[in-house]
Amino acid sequence: MSISPKDIIPLTKARAKLTELCEQVRREHGEKIITKNGESCAALIDADRLDHYHRLEREHVHLTLLEEAIRGMEDVAAGKTLSLKELKTRHGR
Repeated sequence: MSISPKDIIPLTKARAKLTELCEQVRREHGEKIITKNGESCAALIDADRLDHYHRLEREHVHLTLLEEAIRGMEDVAAGKTLSLKELKTRHGR
């Protein structure tokens, strides 16, 4: 979903119309960008959409960890390993 000019709201207007904006965001599953002194400072989004974003973020973290684990297993299979002594020397411990 793209942000249109009508979705960009100055903070003073957002403060005055917060209830209306919340209802609109929930009804339309949309987003509003709130600005302060002409710069974006916050976003008003539907709670379900925020939950969805958080789920996507967690999935991304899990996929990244799985990819790193696979690379590590491939390194072990290819013999790309270090002894404990080499590891300590390399990392100064």
